[in-house]
Amino acid sequence: MLTAPSLSGFKSPFISSPLKLPPLSNSFFTHRKPNSYPCIRAVDLDQNTVIAISVGVLSVAIGVGIPVFYETQIDNAAKRENTQPCFPCNGTGAQKCRFCLGTGNVTVELGGGEKEVSRCINCDGAGGLTCTTCQGSGIQPRYLDRREFKDDD
Repeated sequence: MLTAPSLSGFKSPFISSPLKLPPLSNSFFTHRKPNSYPCIRAVDLDQNTVIAISVGVLSVAIGVGIPVFYETQIDNAAKRENTQPCFPCNGTGAQKCRFCLGTGNVTVELGGGEKEVSRCINCDGAGGLTCTTCQGSGIQPRYLDRREFKDDD
């Protein structure tokens, strides 16, 4: 017959009372009484450890929460209709040419009182250009829609 090793001298800071094991019997199904389990005490934590654990948990929560918040805001903004008129062109979709100031002609003073009037090379004499902010739609693009880079070369 097998006997359990003696654990009466076993001491641990986590166990409040010495571990008492019942003798082994031939029966496979031995039932213990609920009060025969050892009581385990909580580990003593100092204030710095508690603060460090709290900061770590809070950092993870913020690190997950902020991107989730911004994703939901982007999704909600995409569902709403954008009706805000474009600020630079006042909703017209076109802007006055900054070289000819909307006239289509550029006047150059040559000296001696002479002036030369020529067609504007920026707007090709039209006097206006398509708004670069709204791309001619007249609707102010949302912040994240403005990130498109258009290479004119």
